Parts: sequence; structure tokens; C-alpha cells
Amino acid sequence: MQAKDRSRGSGSLVSQVGESLRQAILSGQYAAGDKLPSEHELTETHSVSRTVVREAVAALRSDGLVEVRQGAGIFVIGADPSLSGRKVDKARVASDLEVLEIRTPVEIEAAGLAALRRSPAQEEAIFECHRKILQRIETDQSIREADLDLHVAIAEATNNPLFKHFLESQGTVIIPQSRLVPETRTAEQTAYRKLIHREHEAIVMAISDRDDQAARNAMREHLVGSQARYRNLLKDLRSFTS
Repeated sequence: MQAKDRSRGSGSLVSQVGESLRQAILSGQYAAGDKLPSEHELTETHSVSRTVVREAVAALRSDGLVEVRQGAGIFVIGADPSLSGRKVDKARVASDLEVLEIRTPVEIEAAGLAALRRSPAQEEAIFECHRKILQRIETDQSIREADLDLHVAIAEATNNPLFKHFLESQGTVIIPQSRLVPETRTAEQTAYRKLIHREHEAIVMAISDRDDQAARNAMREHLVGSQARYRNLLKDLRSFTS
């Protein structure tokens, strides 16, 4: 079942479960301090695996809506989406930064190898993932899962399965960009997503051109840029809490 969760269809299940829980929180069904149903109960209610539930909860945690207390369960910590940016604590943002730092050298090399090794079918899969991100931007939807799909497609094009396994084993939690700009600030969110799309485009075109150095440089710019944005967020949080 877990293997199935890692297929392309798993993203939609994670999104469905996450959105259901999100709406339950925002509607007041669960207030701040309330405990959500257990992981087992959620798997039964939504007819999904534990992997799907864990990724959905991880997304809510990333957005500052819930926290997981070891041995106690999942608790609501915020029901107002406009406040979610302020509910992201420094430790959580620092953790995201650490994930980005681990991803950077791995994915820089993956981009270079993909440029040298990708097949025509793999190139088309990368372009298709890139198109889907733009479609989601144009329809004002989250790009997190589509973003992960693109990075996985690039990893697959290395033809070294360990690159793909590294990304898939982490799930959507390695794509933490959605919390940088609150969903309620629509214009800023759209502008941010378009910036990500432009950075992705440079990577995709370099891979298509079989230019391994340009692909590495574009991936470096994308991920190092993401690190810089997170460091700025950490500075903002320090200022806010000081």
C-alpha cells in the first residue's frame, strides 16, 4: 500500500485528506487546542493508508495549523489562515532550511546528470510536469505536489534510481515553499509561484538543451535562492518575537 502512495495518484489523495482536515479546522469543527482523530481513525474515515494521512498532517503542520505531540496526538494550534505565517515558529523554519541544504547538492548533481542522460520520454515528462505547475498557478491552486512531481521527474531522468528514491522517501514535506506567503495574500502568493515557475523553467530548458553545466547552475540558483528566502523569513520571525 505504501508503494502505491508513492505513485502519481498519491498526491491527489494527500491533497483531499489535507483539504478535508483544513476545512474542518477553519470552519470551527476543531478549535485551537482540540485534538484531531487518531492516525488510525483518519485512515479508516478517509479510506487511505497511513502514509497519505502522515503527509496530509505534515502539510497542515507546515502551514502552522496543527502540531504533533509525541505520544499524545495531533492538536490544532491555529484556525485563522491569515495568522498561519505568524504561527510558524523559528525551529520549524530552521528545520525547513536544513532540508533545503541537504537537497541542494543532491539536486544540483541530479540536474546535471539529467541533462546528460535524459531520454526523449523523460524530457517530455519533465516538460509535462512544468506545464502542470503553470496550470495550477493560472487556476490559483497550490503548486506543492506539482513542484515535487517536477523534481522527481528530473531525478528520474538521471537514470540513477537513488536520486528519485531520496525525493520520494521524503514526500511533499521537502517542498515547504507554500508557507512563505500566506494563502490569503493572493497577489503575493501568485507572484511568488510565478518566480518559482521561472526558476524551474531555466532548469527545464537547460536539461532539454543537454547543457549539464547550465542545468546545475539553474538548480543551484533555485535552491540557494530558496535558502535565502528562508533565512530572510527567520530574520523576520526573530524581529517579530523580539
